[in-house]
Amino acid sequence: MLRGSCSQTGMEPVCSTSQATVGKMFHTHSSGSNSLMAHSRLHSRPALRLLSKRRTTASAAAQKQSRRAVTVQAVKTPVNGAVGNSSSNGNDSFDKVSVDELDEFDPATSNRPLTPLLDTVNFPVHIKNFNRRQLKQLCKELREDVIYNVSSTGGHLGASLGVTDITVALHYVFNAPEDKFIFDVGHQAYPHKILTGRRSRMPTIRQTGGMSGFTNRSESEYDPFGAGHSSTSISAALGMAVARDFKGRKNHCVAIIGDGAITGGMAYEAMNHAGFLDKNMIVILNDNQQVSLPTQYNDQQQAPVGALSGALGRIQANRPLRELREIAKGVTKQLPEAFQEATAKIDEYARGMISGSGSTLFEELGLYYIGPIDGHNLDDLIAVLQEVKTTETVGPVLIHIITQKGKGYLPAETASDKMHGVGPYNPKDGKSISKPSTKPKIASYTNFFADALIAEAERDSRIVGIHAAMGGGTGMNRFQKRFNSRTFDVGIAEQHAVTFAAGMACEGMAPFVAIYSTFLQRGYDQIVHDVCLQKLPVRFAMDRGGLVGADGATHGGAFDITYMACLPNMVVMAPSNEAELIHMVATSAAIDDRPSCFRFPRGNGIGLDLAAEGISSDLKGTPMEIGKGVVRRGGKDVAFLGYGATLVQCLEAATMLQKAGVSATVADMRFCKPLDTGLIRQLAKEHSVLITVEEGSVGGFFSHVSTFLALDGLLDKGLKIRPMTLPDKFIEHGSQNDQLAEAGLSSYHVAATAMSLLGKPKEALLYA
Repeated sequence: MLRGSCSQTGMEPVCSTSQATVGKMFHTHSSGSNSLMAHSRLHSRPALRLLSKRRTTASAAAQKQSRRAVTVQAVKTPVNGAVGNSSSNGNDSFDKVSVDELDEFDPATSNRPLTPLLDTVNFPVHIKNFNRRQLKQLCKELREDVIYNVSSTGGHLGASLGVTDITVALHYVFNAPEDKFIFDVGHQAYPHKILTGRRSRMPTIRQTGGMSGFTNRSESEYDPFGAGHSSTSISAALGMAVARDFKGRKNHCVAIIGDGAITGGMAYEAMNHAGFLDKNMIVILNDNQQVSLPTQYNDQQQAPVGALSGALGRIQANRPLRELREIAKGVTKQLPEAFQEATAKIDEYARGMISGSGSTLFEELGLYYIGPIDGHNLDDLIAVLQEVKTTETVGPVLIHIITQKGKGYLPAETASDKMHGVGPYNPKDGKSISKPSTKPKIASYTNFFADALIAEAERDSRIVGIHAAMGGGTGMNRFQKRFNSRTFDVGIAEQHAVTFAAGMACEGMAPFVAIYSTFLQRGYDQIVHDVCLQKLPVRFAMDRGGLVGADGATHGGAFDITYMACLPNMVVMAPSNEAELIHMVATSAAIDDRPSCFRFPRGNGIGLDLAAEGISSDLKGTPMEIGKGVVRRGGKDVAFLGYGATLVQCLEAATMLQKAGVSATVADMRFCKPLDTGLIRQLAKEHSVLITVEEGSVGGFFSHVSTFLALDGLLDKGLKIRPMTLPDKFIEHGSQNDQLAEAGLSSYHVAATAMSLLGKPKEALLYA
């Protein structure tokens, strides 16, 4: 018998629930320390604003109904039930993928999990007639499909497993694509992609020419808004809601945002505006207590979510109660101001009795708060979403849902990072699958940076590390293990991170801000105004400078050379190998009179003998002379000015050209600002052709070189100069080698460019 198969006989109907009055929900019921009071809140301060802004749109019949006794669905689970426990879902087999089932998975032999229900689903409309038991089985099969596919491709696993139940509930209750689902960041959207006609393309996710690892408007009409960076979903959903109202439509706009993304200031700006505009929209707060990756502030001390919280959530979502509240506020507006203030206080007290901790913040921003809800109890999720969907009130609603990242897959549930972002792995145990290699394993640039910073911090007590909820990705977790009190995770708040560092620099500290190149864009005004204008010695370590492979355009570091080197007072560096990175960490630490930055690529070092490069065993580097490059290879016909990691392609191209009888000089420029003008002048006088090579956008290193050459008169005597930069387009996901080829920055492209400029177009074709 197929696992999960069932007939209609004996199945629970879609909406078979018992009824109980609100009064019955407030009986004394406690288990240990978990009681009603753990979820109740009595406020002693007055309301900061009147909650009488919304206007009811309920019909007369709805108003009449709202005066009746308010009823809610009874919840039969124990008060202290854990998130997504077996009793809350009715059948333990729906909650997890068993060891026996995992043993059947084998991507190498295409032995896929059995998914009889999922096989019948091509689009969300196909799940509309499923009963609850089938929907729960669908959740399980979705998890199995995600686990199986990601085990071969790699990707964001934990987040997708955590929102599987929410995704199914959303597509069951609402009607996408007419109703808009905006996933914040988008890395948790794998189940959404599978349910919306893209299941067959899952084996191509994050691969060259394949499906995006994030939501993408060009990929599907079910992705109304592209994502990749965080904290944008509420703003986008609000914009769509306003546009909907202008057009006289009635569709729903739903933002799904995580507890990490909601730490970003933009999310609060959006909620504040949503409360002011009072537009109908829904915000789902997916709270998995993980932020993006575990941080020092995440102690997982949130109160457990079980039957009681689910019941309270249903009370808050109940349509008659919400509509009655709207009517009451409408009546209150006709009363004198003193009565309005009094009723507002009563409203706040009553809401506090049934709201989770922290609800007042959202209420003060103007959002009706519901929760917390067990994000793995499908019955509660559907009940709450249906109530919110059908209630005829005006204004934004926030539904607080507690989920478990990696839910249903034991290796993910027990991993410290919940298998947030993974490469290929064995689906049976979650262990990474590494390609066999005879070469010694070389550390990543990220780890070289972190260890070099530790070495500097051992010698300088002023050094502190700052990151924005990316301790794992930036290497700051390594730094934190050694210097816990000197590591600061500011949450997904790059603007704050920059100005926070500026404040520390004012008081004599030596802050290193470690943020991906693409994310540092979010704090640019603070870099300009709060750091450079005041000439404060803040050090920026920009990881993922250049093309980043499978994460694609949203995470590519294309613009940092351009946006940092145009700023007065900023020292801008880029290492060509891991030894130079270590020395640049030491250089930044030594620069104490102005800001500095250095970029480094995703991936591993090139395998240098660090001791031969003057680096100590604990990776302590030596400060470089600021603004000085070095010639790595001498020649006479053409000169390559390599900036950063592109030096590798320059050296490879020089070797190719040598075989064709062309002599090439390769200069490792190291600094974009200040430029090594002496070296550039020398190369311009000794060669007829100069080619700059950088893994960055137009307006970067070449712009500074060409400006100097023009002002110095070196272009007046026939010198040929050509830039090799990233093209004026976004490079989508794929392998880094494929991306380099698409960008025209491979060693073959470098060699071909040289041949063409030397008047040898036929020979250039040999490298095409």
